[in-house]
Amino acid sequence: MAKKILITGATGLVGTELKKHLLNKGYEVNTLSRKKGNDPNSFVWDVYKGTIDANCLNGVDAVIHLAGEPVADKKWTDERKKQIIDSRVKSTELLFKTIKSKPDHQIKSFVSSSAVGFYGDCGDEILTEESSNGYGFLAECCKLWEDAVDQGKKLSLRIVKLRTGIVFSTKGGALPQLAQPVKLFAGAPLGTGKQWTPWIHIDDMVEMYIDAVENLKMENSYNACAPFPVTNSALTKAIAKQLHRPVWPIKVPKKALALLLGERVEAVLMSNNTSAQKILDSGFKFKFTHLEDALKDLYK
Repeated sequence: MAKKILITGATGLVGTELKKHLLNKGYEVNTLSRKKGNDPNSFVWDVYKGTIDANCLNGVDAVIHLAGEPVADKKWTDERKKQIIDSRVKSTELLFKTIKSKPDHQIKSFVSSSAVGFYGDCGDEILTEESSNGYGFLAECCKLWEDAVDQGKKLSLRIVKLRTGIVFSTKGGALPQLAQPVKLFAGAPLGTGKQWTPWIHIDDMVEMYIDAVENLKMENSYNACAPFPVTNSALTKAIAKQLHRPVWPIKVPKKALALLLGERVEAVLMSNNTSAQKILDSGFKFKFTHLEDALKDLYK
């Protein structure tokens, strides 16, 4: 079993929780960030300049790679799209280059974040890990990202890619943004409201990363989503129920969203009806399989 883990993107929503869980389980944790922290186990890198403190790998058995620019927080200009892709692809390349430069390293596993955006917008089609790569910016980005991660196989590393849906937490990410209009009595489904939203509770997401490190039989891609995805309409109603707010019987038209978000509307209206069968078959046990239970826990 891995004893020391390196996390990239450790200051993000998932990374922060993951680090806490790992330390509680008795792991040692190194982190790679853009800024030096007070923790002696925090190391610095600059993906765009290609610089990294190679000491971050000392004694490390497994890497959990979460680093990447947020996808939906800024307008998708050509420059921003390049940043989104480079932050994922170049960071992965830099890690492998550094691992390769240390012949005495003891890293056996490389677990990377990916996203259900890999499949593109697929309507009601049930998506398994064998489903093909889709169309659009997010699908292209995920493909380049996963291709970069797969290069680790040449270094004899066990590679696991977790294709994540929307991670639900009240501390950040998509849930507070989805809940905001509902809180302001302006909750309404987006677009047709029929698009499938794959979701996962933050606790399950964190445990899945730990499982991917500990379970040596896990390999390649997994949909990191709860077994029961919901439509955007059902999600809006479930949030409203928890917050004791109404949902308007109208829908926010795609044109209005496109005016507000530009190309990013793709990320908001994408339909991914993902199957969790493969991760269930690996032996992973979800704490939250139904949306209502997950939201009840988060808003308790």
